[in-house]
Amino acid sequence: MNKKWRGIVEQFVLISAVFLVFLLAFEEQIVVPVWLQSFGRLHPLVLHFPIVLLVLLMAWEFFRFTREASPWIDTAEQWVSDAWILGAALTGLTTIFGLFLSKESGYSGDTLFWHKWAAVTLFIVFSGTYWIRNLSFYQKLNSRLLIGLMSILLISTGHFGSELTHGDGFVLEPFQQGKQVYLEDAIVFDHMVKPIFEKKCMSCHNPEKKKGDLDLSTKEGILKGGKSGKLFVTGKPEISLLLERIHLPLEDKKHMPLSGQPQLTDEEKMILALWIKGNATFTKKVLELPATDSLRIMGNTLFNSVQDEATNYDFSEASQETIDELTNEYRTIATVAKNSPALRVHIFNKSEFNSKKLEELVAIKKQIVFLSVAKMPVKDSDLLTIAQFENLERLELNFSNVTAKGLLALKTLTHLKSISLSGTQVNYRDLQIAMQGLKKLQAIYLWDTPLTAEDLKALSTKFKSVQIIGGFKDDGKSPIKLNPPELKNTSTIFDTKAPLTLFHTIKGVEIRYTMDGTPIDSSKSPIFNGNVTINSNTRIRARAFKTGWIGSDEAVFEYYKCAITPDSVTVVLPLNRVHKANGPKSFFDRNLGTFSANAPAWANFWTGVRNNDMELNLNFKTPKTISIVSLRIMEELTTGIFPPQAIEIWGKTNA
Repeated sequence: MNKKWRGIVEQFVLISAVFLVFLLAFEEQIVVPVWLQSFGRLHPLVLHFPIVLLVLLMAWEFFRFTREASPWIDTAEQWVSDAWILGAALTGLTTIFGLFLSKESGYSGDTLFWHKWAAVTLFIVFSGTYWIRNLSFYQKLNSRLLIGLMSILLISTGHFGSELTHGDGFVLEPFQQGKQVYLEDAIVFDHMVKPIFEKKCMSCHNPEKKKGDLDLSTKEGILKGGKSGKLFVTGKPEISLLLERIHLPLEDKKHMPLSGQPQLTDEEKMILALWIKGNATFTKKVLELPATDSLRIMGNTLFNSVQDEATNYDFSEASQETIDELTNEYRTIATVAKNSPALRVHIFNKSEFNSKKLEELVAIKKQIVFLSVAKMPVKDSDLLTIAQFENLERLELNFSNVTAKGLLALKTLTHLKSISLSGTQVNYRDLQIAMQGLKKLQAIYLWDTPLTAEDLKALSTKFKSVQIIGGFKDDGKSPIKLNPPELKNTSTIFDTKAPLTLFHTIKGVEIRYTMDGTPIDSSKSPIFNGNVTINSNTRIRARAFKTGWIGSDEAVFEYYKCAITPDSVTVVLPLNRVHKANGPKSFFDRNLGTFSANAPAWANFWTGVRNNDMELNLNFKTPKTISIVSLRIMEELTTGIFPPQAIEIWGKTNA
């Protein structure tokens, strides 16, 4: 660098220093004009250049006084001197840009204070070193002291800057081991919702950097919301600002998190939606939620139980390939705890169940410690298969077809601690015999069985080490609400006619229904007697009633007449990769997708599209006269599932 350019750069450094003093002196009164704000936003870009120069120059300076004089050293020293003043100029420019950026909304707090002053001090020390490094008093000791000081300032500036950008503890986060949270201690907000905010949101919405005037680090900040309004409407995720911003297209400038930053997973979106739907509580524990609550079910999979974690199993783990082969939409298999070989198995969908579903599990019979076949048509003969699961500890047979006599087959299960038999037809005589063979039994659930209060008391007396849970007994003094009626039909789509098959799990319940869309009247609506036939598109409304109980909520069932089925179906435009269901067959396979938070659309017969229209070609070998076309459409705004804007139906006859 010639003398002229060196002088220009030196003057720029001095002017930068004076300008910085001015900005700092009148910081509270300064308003950065719009045309300068873009320069402030260049701060994260330009800061990398002085950092590289500073590191290289400090490394050179550290060994400067240990080298012997030589021509190449003198030449290199000239280059270093040029690079030093350029580094000082870039450091000053970066610091000025940073001060411009800090004047935008959302930046405040102690982290900004220390980041700013560490950067300003680094600029002063680095620039000052340029002018004194060739003076006589500047020797080895002085140089290394200044290098040490600049190193501390550089690291501090970078550390506080990373916390402004990415949140507190960003640099050391990989080394920090989070405390194990057990299901029994898990709080919905603290351990399910807050971690999402911390990982995906708080880098921009924290006390030091409140973008949009929103701070997600405290309960008060969350409830206050930001400059766009309240974060959510309690109980209504579909109209909550938080969910709206999350589900905006990624390219939308209001989409959160911003494009290029880690995005929320489908599971995280669902947790936030369910938390808001459940009134956004900040103190409720996961286990305080109803057993059927969607958040409770998700919590069961996210957290290990103390009991599960504390158990050390001596059997080997099943191969992941075997687990994957056995897992499907009607059967889930998961480990009970991290790094544990023990497995938890749930089987769903009554219409799809058969004995083979249990027999296939023999491949992992040593690893199964929990099995739920509740509400499945399990028979006594199936218990012979279950008896092979030698390490089984908990078994759920609620509302199955097993009898107490069939339970004798389970005496080989020497580790069985808990068995649920609610809603079964067990009797006292056979049950007490079967229980004698279950030496490790600790709890048995017998709600809604033929057993009387005297039977339950006798069992408690005979098996003092076993907790007998009899559940609710209707004495008329403490009425509870009935659950809604259910439907036995495997499909509600029919060709010409179909029987109406309403039922209820509670004995002695009276089911009243309507077929004309009118509300249920507990005294005037017809009582279901099993002799009802449907021969057209019909909406069934039904409620359950029983003396001494509170009437159930209304259940609604849709019956569809489908007298005409195309010979072939072609999907012209691609389906969304996670909503393919059974492809073209899905549209006429008579499997209806359900509207349930516990049955996600991707595993529930629904087809869907994203970023293109849905276009189908229905082909008939012979001409058909079609008068009605029915479509079943899901609308679930909380997870980004929206109805079509328009539906067009075209027809033609091939020449």
